[in-house]
Amino acid sequence: MKKDEFEKQITFLLLGVGTALMVGIMVSADFRHWMGEVMNAALGWLPGILPFHIVLFVLAAVTGLYASLIQKYTMDWDYLRRQQDKMKSFQREFREAQLAGDKARQQQLQVQQREMLGDQSKMMKMQLKPMAYIGIVSIPLFMWAYLYIDEHTIYLTFPFWGVQTISDTVLGPIFYWFYWYFICSIPISQIIRKALNIGGL
Repeated sequence: MKKDEFEKQITFLLLGVGTALMVGIMVSADFRHWMGEVMNAALGWLPGILPFHIVLFVLAAVTGLYASLIQKYTMDWDYLRRQQDKMKSFQREFREAQLAGDKARQQQLQVQQREMLGDQSKMMKMQLKPMAYIGIVSIPLFMWAYLYIDEHTIYLTFPFWGVQTISDTVLGPIFYWFYWYFICSIPISQIIRKALNIGGL
């Protein structure tokens, strides 16, 4: 089997696994619970040696590193930056034509905009594709966190809010634990992305 064909098959397999995980957690509570139990066999020891808010910090670091590496090696960042610059230039020119009342130039730019739709579709596919890969690691970790938090009463002190049960919600469907995870993941992801020289679109 040729190397290119092998890589394509691996890519197809990984995309299939990632997509199946995303669909599974959306449609089946039993699947979510089963995945949490499976991951508990691997991660259940962590809360025994670390406070759970530090465990969430570790998970944020792991998923941030994994997601950044996947995005670095599956996305053409030079292409994305070129398209981003092209879109900004188009928007500026179109705005100037509108302000000047230049109908002919606006029509020319509208034709150009239709031609750019293919590039925008390619950009969207390029940005969505890594999500399936990222889900292979992040979804099982989240399902374990959901299960562990559901089975344990855990408190965490937040600025302004004081002591809160992390299984309660901050706002709408957002849990305190996920809010803490999100706050941890922002600086970690920024540091990793800066080190890997990705993003900045």
